[in-house]
Amino acid sequence: MTVTPPRTPRTDGPPSVPPARSAARSGETADGADGAVAAAAAGGQEVSGGEGGGKEGGGQEGGGLPPISRRFLAKATLVTAVLSVAGALLGLVRDQALARLFGAGSDTDAFLVAWTVPEFAATLLIEDGLAFALIPAFSMALARRSQGATGDPVRALVAGTLPRLSLAFVAVGALFIGLAPQLVEVLAPGLPAPALAVDCTRLTATCVVSFGLAGYCSAALRAHRRYGAPAAIYVAYNVGIITGMFVLGGLWGVRSAAAGVAVGGLLMVLVQLPSLWGQLRKRGVADEASVQEEARPLDTLLLTTVLLFALCRQSQVLIERFLASQLPAGAISHLNYAQKVAQMPMILSVMVCTVTFPVVARALAEGDTERARTRVERDLALAACVVLLGTAAVLACSPQIIELLFQRGAFTAKDTAATAGVMRVYALGLLGQTLVGVLVRSYFSAGRGSWYPVGAMASGVVVTSWIGALSVGSWGVYGIAAANAIGITVTALVLLAGMGPRSVPVGVRGVLRELSRPVRAALVATLAGSFAAGRFTDPLSGLAAGGLTVAVVFLLLGRALGSQGIDSALRSVRSATRRFSHVRS
Repeated sequence: MTVTPPRTPRTDGPPSVPPARSAARSGETADGADGAVAAAAAGGQEVSGGEGGGKEGGGQEGGGLPPISRRFLAKATLVTAVLSVAGALLGLVRDQALARLFGAGSDTDAFLVAWTVPEFAATLLIEDGLAFALIPAFSMALARRSQGATGDPVRALVAGTLPRLSLAFVAVGALFIGLAPQLVEVLAPGLPAPALAVDCTRLTATCVVSFGLAGYCSAALRAHRRYGAPAAIYVAYNVGIITGMFVLGGLWGVRSAAAGVAVGGLLMVLVQLPSLWGQLRKRGVADEASVQEEARPLDTLLLTTVLLFALCRQSQVLIERFLASQLPAGAISHLNYAQKVAQMPMILSVMVCTVTFPVVARALAEGDTERARTRVERDLALAACVVLLGTAAVLACSPQIIELLFQRGAFTAKDTAATAGVMRVYALGLLGQTLVGVLVRSYFSAGRGSWYPVGAMASGVVVTSWIGALSVGSWGVYGIAAANAIGITVTALVLLAGMGPRSVPVGVRGVLRELSRPVRAALVATLAGSFAAGRFTDPLSGLAAGGLTVAVVFLLLGRALGSQGIDSALRSVRSATRRFSHVRS
């Protein structure tokens, strides 16, 4: 159904991208981690030193993509960074609006159970699942086009995959709508308002179709090196939800948020269609025979293991909501708000390894395991420092953060205290979340399936379920949050222990030794930040004092301990600042 790259490098003909080794190496040696972070600011697009394009054409036969220019990379980085930040801020506004309009009670619990569907759909159809399969497929089709293949391999790929995938999306979406009562019963059997959750689920289930099409468009556009429209999808999505809540909230209550999910999903597709249509029309009149061209077999093992890993990872949310549904009203909402805010540092840190994934994959394809190892170890150090700085700030300033963000309208001071306490427990697992995000890409970077990450994630899920079930009765939402933190940390340790023959052969002892430096710095920074934040009664002043103290103590102590990740992060900030000034000039 789709085209996937071969499992081993081709030896019977010219490579798809001839300058791969030299370009990739120049990207590594010229910019190192700085280049990775600058590209990561572009919203996680697949940009690497030798695989971009400033503009189409360039005289290459068949409409191939020319090598990337530094000016184009700077422009793409700036545009997509702005759109990504805008989408994240709108997501925060969305959560604030939900808290203000509907508080943290049985109604929001019902909506958040229904929100499980778009959360799973985003992971499987936009972020990880389809992206791992479709981006290589479109990249191969573009490479065949540039080599002068008969007809248009890109259009052939679209004709051979999009109709079948669309039918699958519609079928699954219709199944979820029809089985919404049973789905709610499975997800949250103790929910006090199941009818409301069923109504919301039927509305949010439409995102299976819209997210699937949005993910397809996003993968195709990124393969064509078009980053603006894919980066804008979460802006459109959150605009739809926010508009739905404020326009329909008075009539439909929390159902308006579910209707906003349906509208936002549609906007995610519409915002990308003009750009994708323009790319598909560029080749001219395609040979009709190419549309009937038989696609290469789908790498079923790769897709299966990727989807199973994503399902296992996302199942932690199911476990939390299943256990919390048996607690007093508002428990699910407190968990949700705490998790969304606490995960902000993790999202920023994982962006680093998202963009370097093609660099590691190219190195392994060329047999250069040493370059892959160096890149992964550098990513681990840098991502760990970013997330540990954020973790220290969350631990030190949780009450101030939640009060500033959510305490208004129906969200009371009692909700603030409960959410802040849960967020501190969640934050203990942020380093594990980041390590899992970095390491799993190393396992799949060779372009073939691996069962080890699935087993590692399953072991973490078992730990989460076991600890959560034992502690929820005594500790409530705090026990659920602790189970999450411990389970994901176990997964990270299992993945790290398996690095080697199954993945990139990093030095595990060296990695652990390097990680211990920012961990020690984060512990001291948390204590200092908590003391500084507690000196002020005003939440804004407390957050400013605590956050500044955390940053200064963490950076100074980290550098004194010789943390490579902190040095790399500081160089990255200087490099990004220089590039931004060049763009403005």
